[in-house]
Amino acid sequence: MPSAITLIRSASLSDVAQYAYAATAPAESRLIFLAGACPLNEDGSTAAIGDYAGQAAKAIENMQAALTASGASLQDVISTRVLVASTRQEDLVAAWEVVRDSFGEHDVPSTLMGVTVLGYYDQLVEIEAIAAVLDS
Repeated sequence: MPSAITLIRSASLSDVAQYAYAATAPAESRLIFLAGACPLNEDGSTAAIGDYAGQAAKAIENMQAALTASGASLQDVISTRVLVASTRQEDLVAAWEVVRDSFGEHDVPSTLMGVTVLGYYDQLVEIEAIAAVLDS
């Protein structure tokens, strides 16, 4: 299935960012708005307690399950927002590196934010996403 996503870069913006600055999808694409992917195990317990990278990996795994159920994949994601419960930049970077590596060459526009608290006990990471697909 052809990708609906076009990633946009600009030579006039810094190339330090590890993602595209914008993305588009054609009008005929179906948008999928995902709830924040949390680092929860199937039994509802929080995975990788105290581990930012581990929780980011579990959140990505859960996001992939939601995308699959929606008829999409990580390659169909048009943007993300990564929320990290920390005031330390190194904690944000630890989570971000897992997210970035999971997307590989499909470096979607993303926002990385430090927040004070997330919804589940011991939760450190949550990842929101929007995807777009072209249905046949």
